[in-house]
Amino acid sequence: MSIRNSERFLTAYNRIEKSMEKTIGLSGYMPFFKLIDRAKKVNAVVKKFEDDLREYAGLRNAIVHHRTEIEYAIAEPHDDIVELIEYIDRELSKPKTVGEIFQRKVHSLRSSDTLDKGLKLILEKRFNQIPIYEDRKFIGLITTEGITYWLADQYAKGNISREIPTLLDIYRHENKKNTYRFINKGLSVYEAEEYFKESVVRGKRLDALLITENGLIEEKLLGIITPLDLIKID
Repeated sequence: MSIRNSERFLTAYNRIEKSMEKTIGLSGYMPFFKLIDRAKKVNAVVKKFEDDLREYAGLRNAIVHHRTEIEYAIAEPHDDIVELIEYIDRELSKPKTVGEIFQRKVHSLRSSDTLDKGLKLILEKRFNQIPIYEDRKFIGLITTEGITYWLADQYAKGNISREIPTLLDIYRHENKKNTYRFINKGLSVYEAEEYFKESVVRGKRLDALLITENGLIEEKLLGIITPLDLIKID
């Protein structure tokens, strides 16, 4: 006997309710809408799917309060609704991490490398950012935007010459250097997305999130996330 969509929906709904209660450390009862308000402040998955969860609260009430028989529910959710609420339930229980999705080989260069080496890597790999190091110490990110501004500034000053600058020269010219943040590989993709959103709200540019084992600058880079990367998986 197949399980009805209404039963699948209610099972996922109840599990989500329990997850939110656990998130905020609730031991008693709280209305679902208030649970959302509290949980979204500390859980990026709830914040991501807030609108959907609020709609599902109404659908849940229609199923439960208008049931006329044990075997009959007045509202049977569509397949896509059931699939999404079950997906939200899974993500609350075990959200996808940045390490699972974005961990890959990171190409970096030395600060003493010349601009032409950086441009070749950008052209070959289609990168927008390149991490640069000096004696294994992380210096910062060289960005395509930073290179463009450097070239424009040199042209405006009439300083264009045959001498090829180093990547450190480019980086020193960049006004906004701290446009990155180190994160640990266990961070959820939803929390990573929130970092970019918060940077927009604060008016502080964030070009990339740099993944390491524990989110420490001295650790090996395991991956880089840009805003465009997160848009692609949405």
